[in-house]
Amino acid sequence: MASKQALRRAWFQLHKWLGLLLAALIIPISFTGAVLVWHEELEPWVYPDRYATSGDVTLAPAAYLEAARTAMRPGERVASLAMPDHGGPVTVAAAPAHAPDRPGPPQRTNIYLDPPTARVLEVAPNNAGIMRVLHVLHGSLMVPGVGRQIVGWVGVAMMVSALTGLWLWWPMTGSWRRGFRWRRHANTDTNLHYQFGFWVSLPLFVLSLTGAWISFPAFFGPLSGEAPRPRPRPAAPLEATARPVEEVLALAGGEVRQVSWPTEKKAEWTVRLARGQVTVDDRTGAAKREPPAPEGVMRLMRRVHDGTGMGLLWRWAIFLGGMIPVLLAVTGVIMWWRARGWRAKVKRRRVRAAMA
Repeated sequence: MASKQALRRAWFQLHKWLGLLLAALIIPISFTGAVLVWHEELEPWVYPDRYATSGDVTLAPAAYLEAARTAMRPGERVASLAMPDHGGPVTVAAAPAHAPDRPGPPQRTNIYLDPPTARVLEVAPNNAGIMRVLHVLHGSLMVPGVGRQIVGWVGVAMMVSALTGLWLWWPMTGSWRRGFRWRRHANTDTNLHYQFGFWVSLPLFVLSLTGAWISFPAFFGPLSGEAPRPRPRPAAPLEATARPVEEVLALAGGEVRQVSWPTEKKAEWTVRLARGQVTVDDRTGAAKREPPAPEGVMRLMRRVHDGTGMGLLWRWAIFLGGMIPVLLAVTGVIMWWRARGWRAKVKRRRVRAAMA
């Protein structure tokens, strides 16, 4: 029994100090992750201007390109054209004529157009806006260079915290059913910590594991037989193409979702369809249909983490798995602060008793 109590005290200290030291990081990571589960539903509320469309009827691509060029800055070139999804706008992405000499996501100017009229609804950079801030905060805490690794290690710590918390939730005596009693402690915040901590432990462990997997692809990739691919350097789109976009779309066929322009590095169109994608050589017009690639473990981990295609029930689990740790961090700090004050009172009583 003594060894069991000693082990419990050790788990308690590990659980406590992980929570206290990482609370300032856990709160923004968890909260932004919970919000981003609903990013598709939130975008029309956050960006009402770009979603102020007048209908779903679409025009020929040339009409959108002509309208977008009136909003492009001097020197920019068309990089891609995305057709509306779920009643949204047509989006034309423009890129600078000279690609930056660095790896990473390319910088684009997005021009949002009304599908039936090609009217410009909004012009915005792809790396700005509140939703973009939430993505960067969740993925790297907005810390350049090492932010992704910091988030990954926080994920590892949260996995340990979930396991130690589950251990501490388990009653030391009597049936495990006692763990579900609300009033295990006199303080409401402690009862909240026990109960919500138990119910969120499994989703939190899964989200933490998948988050760490995403943050450390070089470590986890070989475990699943997937070597991490280096991020290619962005290339500038061609200033003038040999083939018009209408011809390319006719060669591709199918329901078009997005078409990406040839670049100075690779003179090839990429047409993403509702099922699979087609590449078209800009010089020869040769079209090559590529079936949907099989889903690897890395892609599966990302879908589990963000809820893409995982159903409404799991999206709600992710949402609660992000919001409840915020509550656990707050109640954990309150519990520590109260215990600190209680120990100080006990110490003062002992001092007075010794002096009496």
